[in-house]
Amino acid sequence: MAGVLETIAVPRASAFSSARLVPIADSSISGGRRSSAVNFSQFSGLKVQLNRSPASFSSRSESVRRGGRIVCEAQESTTVTAAAVTDKTWKSLIIESKLPVLVEFWAPWCGPCKMIHPIINELAQEYAGKFSFFQLNTDESPSIASEYGIRSIPTVMIFKNGEKKDAVIGAVPKTTLATSIEKFL
Repeated sequence: MAGVLETIAVPRASAFSSARLVPIADSSISGGRRSSAVNFSQFSGLKVQLNRSPASFSSRSESVRRGGRIVCEAQESTTVTAAAVTDKTWKSLIIESKLPVLVEFWAPWCGPCKMIHPIINELAQEYAGKFSFFQLNTDESPSIASEYGIRSIPTVMIFKNGEKKDAVIGAVPKTTLATSIEKFL
């Protein structure tokens, strides 16, 4: 049998980009006690923190009564994320760009796309000012995907001076994408 101890509302990740939020940092599982609020620049996950180690419990019934809390851990850093590009903005952002451009072709239902998003965002931070990073949702802009022959997602394409220079298909390691980027710096 399961029960809800306390509901937690977590806003969408996009809500964190413009302003600093002040969520409750933790709440007690066993007693309803709350600690002070903490400023978070981004949401990076929840974990359960036990008051004592599981090895210290002498019986099963005691382990059921143990206390703990749900803790939100976040990093105080500014994140650079790949901006969205659409049919309307394709020419101005990609074709006419002065910098080399990496475009990730993805869809919201694609599991491997979700795996590669954090890698693209890390690369966007590392190459900020040297390379531009964009994401194109193939469900919302199918004409661009068709024009460039996108048959599998995620597909990452690199453009320089308005021309397609390289393509990487699939959820690949960060090193593979970094090697492709380095060729066009």
